[in-house]
Amino acid sequence: MPSDEAGVRDVKKILRLLQWTLKAAIFFTLFAFALNNPSDVTLHFFFGTQWTGPLVLMVFGVFTLGVVTGVLGMLPKWWRHRRALKKIQDAHATLQETGAHSNTNSLMPVNEPAVSATLYARHAGASPSTGEAHGI
Repeated sequence: MPSDEAGVRDVKKILRLLQWTLKAAIFFTLFAFALNNPSDVTLHFFFGTQWTGPLVLMVFGVFTLGVVTGVLGMLPKWWRHRRALKKIQDAHATLQETGAHSNTNSLMPVNEPAVSATLYARHAGASPSTGEAHGI
């Protein structure tokens, strides 16, 4: 077994090296972009206001604005998932404390195709009995 653990460590090292290589490639690509585009750009706002600055700052600003907008758009879903996970963990802890977990399978993963199909049909808005989506 020690050879398996060493193999896993080697794979992790290789993956970490690939991540750093990719990060360096992205950085140098953006750096070259900045060096090749030193000219100023004028950004026109509403009511006749404008701002003149380097093209690189404009691109970086728009990228940052897009990332912030994306993260803010995903926050509610992240919070919902965290709350659901917390409920499941609390229920699991309660079952472990009471010793009732040995005779219940409420937290077991669903592996049966029929049950999975029914749950998927409910989630997708389809009728569980026919499998057809409503309104189609």
